[in-house]
Amino acid sequence: MTSTVSSKTRKLPTQAIGAKIFHSCNIISLFLMLTSGLQIYNANPVFGGRAGLHIPPIFTLGGWLAGGRHWHFAAMWLFSLNLLWYGIYILVTRRWRHRFVGANDVKALQKSQNSKRLIYAWHRIIYTSIIPILLLALLTGIGMYKPAQFPWIVDMFGSWQALRIVHFASIPMVIVFVIIHSTLGRKAGGSKLTESMFW
Repeated sequence: MTSTVSSKTRKLPTQAIGAKIFHSCNIISLFLMLTSGLQIYNANPVFGGRAGLHIPPIFTLGGWLAGGRHWHFAAMWLFSLNLLWYGIYILVTRRWRHRFVGANDVKALQKSQNSKRLIYAWHRIIYTSIIPILLLALLTGIGMYKPAQFPWIVDMFGSWQALRIVHFASIPMVIVFVIIHSTLGRKAGGSKLTESMFW
């Protein structure tokens, strides 16, 4: 009886509408960039050239090289503007104080025995780590898109091929982030917390 009452009266997690829009747009844009990026990859695989591993069409978007590029750049604009908007949003609302890693999180990893506190600390560390990964993906993407306008980006990585490899490597890094981010979110607040990020 007590457990029934407590489950009915327990407050479900809620998220601000801005956070829901950001997460939804991110999922859509990342999916479009991933599948269209694999279509671009098929035109000239990063590893092995035209004789390299090709991705089955069911996992790609665009149909051919130009189609993949159109989808990829359209999704890139959606992703970039959404990221910029969210950056402004968390600054204005001061949500950044509770989202990114701080000195207390580092101390918690060293001293705390509270499993919940450790999960929050790791969550903030992972959440913060995605910033340089996304900036790296955007920087290398711009360098590949406009090498004549931004030759210094290509020079930063030594060669065009190195630039492509780094950009391609950002894909598994983002995927690993999403898996760890969602896993820690579920550990911190259960499946309801994760669901509340979208609806």
